[in-house]
Amino acid sequence: MRVPKPDGRLPPPVLALLLQITAVAVAAFAQYVAARAGHALSLLSFAFLCGAIAALLSHLLKMDTWWLPIQFVFVPALVATLSLSLSPTVFLVAFLIMLAVYWSTFRTQVPLYLSSNKVWQALETRLPAGQPFAFVDLGSGIGGVLTHLAQTHPLGRYHGVESAPLPFLWSWLRIKFGRHAQCTVRWGSLWDCDLSQYDVVFAYLSPVPMEALWNKARQEMRPGTLFISNTFAVPEHPPQESIAVEDLHNSTLYLWRM
Repeated sequence: MRVPKPDGRLPPPVLALLLQITAVAVAAFAQYVAARAGHALSLLSFAFLCGAIAALLSHLLKMDTWWLPIQFVFVPALVATLSLSLSPTVFLVAFLIMLAVYWSTFRTQVPLYLSSNKVWQALETRLPAGQPFAFVDLGSGIGGVLTHLAQTHPLGRYHGVESAPLPFLWSWLRIKFGRHAQCTVRWGSLWDCDLSQYDVVFAYLSPVPMEALWNKARQEMRPGTLFISNTFAVPEHPPQESIAVEDLHNSTLYLWRM
């Protein structure tokens, strides 16, 4: 199952890149005009002009607010980094690390989010007590949710699905060497996970896939099982219960009994 693009727009990273290219082109024309008038911009001024134009275009095209500072600092940060005369190997290593961490973000528009300890503690209160159950974390990151709940509710079986290589490897090692026998983690897509075998399904994704995930949950989850989303609600489907979590991100758990 693929994550849909409900509004038909370009993926945000592609749009951001196109706007950066446009901003550089516009700034280059402005630099040409200024140079003809005898007032050429310095390299740093040119970089900040590119950033300002990119941020303005991003605002006009209604990109998410958090993209604006990224668009503004991208070219100035690039210029500053290049001025350090670092070895190309440094950039290659940084690129490979970012690729391993954000492997599928371009396609899924789901970045790596890590749930806080207080979210883990809130989850504890909604797990079945005194009986076996099966729990899955869709997009399990580095395995913190799984290993924590395995300690507080040892009767549960905990399964994680993670598509990014480095977080998957981290969580696999964490489970193996932490000797969490109740936990397993699989490298793959959450869309290939059969939700019918779980009593509790937990997800901390992004707004983009929530409608598609809700439809998948409705089709596959058994009556009486519990679907929990951290922070991101399902459009037009109010939760039956919500839990405010007083952590750094002011997280909210949204719960639906299927």
